[in-house]
This record gives sequence, C-alpha cells and structure tokens, in this order.
Amino acid sequence: MLDFETLLVAARAGRPSAWDQLYRQLAPQVAGYLRLRGARDVDDLTSEVFLALFRNIASFEGSEANFRSWVFVIAHRRLQDERRRRYRKPPADSLDASPAGADSRVGGDVEDDALRALASERVEAICARLAPDQADVLLLRILGDLTVDQVADVLGKTPGAVKQLQRRAFEAVRRRLAREGVPL
Repeated sequence: MLDFETLLVAARAGRPSAWDQLYRQLAPQVAGYLRLRGARDVDDLTSEVFLALFRNIASFEGSEANFRSWVFVIAHRRLQDERRRRYRKPPADSLDASPAGADSRVGGDVEDDALRALASERVEAICARLAPDQADVLLLRILGDLTVDQVADVLGKTPGAVKQLQRRAFEAVRRRLAREGVPL
C-alpha cells in the first residue's frame, strides 16, 4: 500500500498497480452508492467513473479526502447523466436479460447468500423510503466516508442543508426501525 501522494504520482504516470490500488480502495463504495441510488448498470457506471478519473487525474489537486470527494462528485454526476438518459430513452427489453433480481453467481454458501440478499433488500427498502436528497446524504456519508463539507460539494448544497438532511434521514430510519424492529 502506497501513501496517497506516492499513489497519486504513480497513477498520473499511468502505472497499472496504482490504478489497481485506487480501484480496489474506492470501487466498492462507489458501486454501493450507485446501486443504492438506483443505477441500472452499476458495473458499467462504476467503470465510467474510473474512466473519468483516468482522463482527468492530471487536473486533480488536493488531499486524499479531497480525492474521495472528487470521486463521488464524478459518481453523482454520472448517476444524474444515467437518469437523464433513462428518462429520454427507456431501455428496450433484452432477450438476453436474466429474470429481475436473479443473481448470476454459481456456488458459494446458500445460507450466506440468502442472508446477504435479505440484508441488501432491507437496506434498499430503507433507502427507497427516504427522500432522494436524504438518501444521497446518508450514502455519501456512510459509504463514501465523506465529511459534511464534502457531501455539500458533491450535491451542490450548503453544509447546513446537508446536516439538516442527514438529521432528518437518521430520524426517518430510526422511526422505521423502531416500528419494524431489528431482526437478530
């Protein structure tokens, strides 16, 4: 593991190991954010985010925290672009598509897979009940590990607005969990 400055220099020089390390560090959080915000093709959109990073890394200036924020700005904008495309031209049904919700993985532990799927469904259901801005704030704070100021930059809001959205989102989640209970 390289320190951030060394990693950034190596990535700017086009070293594959540096890009691999950046991808391994950030792709799971980016994909999680995109998935929970309703992206249709999470893997493709995550790739688009990293392609944009590759194309524009020479223009980046700042700390590691600024870099994470920059990555999520790109992810958020790519998600908005996808939503605009989806609105303008709904996708045609594909004959190759697997049934909705089908998991293409084969093998593994069925019990673990089932529990993971149930947990994912629960998180998705909770996020779906939040106002879109509230869900964005929570996911960027938790999955993106961004500060309030960084989330404000990503969403184009003031830090005060982000704090208010975060408070309301946590309150909505708390109320829902209190009503439904937390399974053990």
